Amino acid sequence: MEMKEEENRGIQGKIVAVTGGLGLVGSTVCLELLRRGALQVRSFDCRTASPWSDGLKESGVHCINGDVVNREDVEEALEGVDFVIHLASYGGSGKEMIRTHRIEEVNVKGTRNVLETCVKKGITRLVYLSTNGVVFGEKEIENGDETLPYLPSNHYVSSFDKTKSIAEQLVLENNGRIVENEHGSLLSTCAIRCPIVYGPAEEKYLNRIISYARLGLFLFKIGDTSSKTDWIYVDNIVHALMLATTDLLNEHPRAAGKAYFVSDDNPINFFEFLRPLLKNLDYDLPNSSLSISFAVILGKICEAIYTMLSPLLNQGWIPQPLILTPEVYKVGVTHYYSIGKAKEELGYEPTTQPEEAMTKTISYFKDKKRREVDGPSIYAWIFCVIGLPSIISVAWLPDIGPIPFFRVIAMFIFRSMLVLRIASGIVVTAHVSEALYALWLARRVDPKNAKAWFWRTLLLATFSLRLLLKRAKEVKQSTLREGLLTNSESSIA
Repeated sequence: MEMKEEENRGIQGKIVAVTGGLGLVGSTVCLELLRRGALQVRSFDCRTASPWSDGLKESGVHCINGDVVNREDVEEALEGVDFVIHLASYGGSGKEMIRTHRIEEVNVKGTRNVLETCVKKGITRLVYLSTNGVVFGEKEIENGDETLPYLPSNHYVSSFDKTKSIAEQLVLENNGRIVENEHGSLLSTCAIRCPIVYGPAEEKYLNRIISYARLGLFLFKIGDTSSKTDWIYVDNIVHALMLATTDLLNEHPRAAGKAYFVSDDNPINFFEFLRPLLKNLDYDLPNSSLSISFAVILGKICEAIYTMLSPLLNQGWIPQPLILTPEVYKVGVTHYYSIGKAKEELGYEPTTQPEEAMTKTISYFKDKKRREVDGPSIYAWIFCVIGLPSIISVAWLPDIGPIPFFRVIAMFIFRSMLVLRIASGIVVTAHVSEALYALWLARRVDPKNAKAWFWRTLLLATFSLRLLLKRAKEVKQSTLREGLLTNSESSIA
């Protein structure tokens, strides 16, 4: 990609720290800074690894493990840094939203630690990634702008938005503060207010929704079909952050002490935004809809359950909640914002248009689906996990526990033990034979996942095998297309 000279103005030769650098946005920011000539880029993250960490290390990014909540970690990571892009946050979606203490620690205390370290270490530039939720309560906002006020703390729909509001105000209040260096320099700060980020490998929103759709748990839409919200493609939010950074590096920065809304400039209904992605993955949008009020009740029930599970929420085996109250408002209530100020003062324009952005996102998730072992709906899992052991138990085990009760039900259906045992034998034979066939077929069309296909088909039988047969058909069609293309190129040559 050809780079304009003004793009790297002030960045070349600088040492930059990116907090939250192992996430989707953070990793893209790190690579962009290197592309623009930064002398050294440091990714500071509490995770030791992520889907992007290997690529960052290979590109020369210094990956530092630490927590923004720990002041010593922050000071060590920011030693000798010229400017900071502060992306680290917590609690924006899913079960993270329940852990309110951790949310406040990371978003408020972590931001305060970064600011105080900037002052102590003589760092004069900081760009903060905020959220458009800092001005959003439960009421609709159409084409809002930066004149909208912050809300009282009890009016926010989530702890995440409340703490991001506090943090953003801290960042902007510290603009113009004298830092501790020999020049008596001033700290320049600004905030970029970000909507939901999407793009290839996005792991918080799209991955969760796709998982629901695959399991048959994407059951309903929320709110009115006319409601709209903002999205932003990862390259566009990185572009906005780079514009803010280069502005602050000017001698007289225009963005200092200010906040800016940015987006794809294409407000759209949350569920209509998802339609092309799900359609290309062979999943459907739900037909039924819930009103905001009813969805809020469901969200509160989920919150109550997950609050009781709060000591276990950091365990990977605890699934994401179906829906939480803050998410109801975020997906079902209209709130979108003008990017006019960012256009005028930062020169921001989306570099990737929504159609191209969605095409790239679809391409990634289609490829991801091909690389993984696809699974049936949760209902097929329940049917097989309960059904297979049940029919074997009532046919062959003695009268222990609940078996006599289930045997009575089975006898009502099969009429005799002989028929029941024949049926159980047929079922087991079908599962085993389909699993062996799946292993043979998978070794030809998906060898990397052949064993996984075997074990899954052994348990789920036809429910799993039909997905493998579909995969085999796709591989065959792809091979034919590649063969025709090769023949065509040979003929031309």
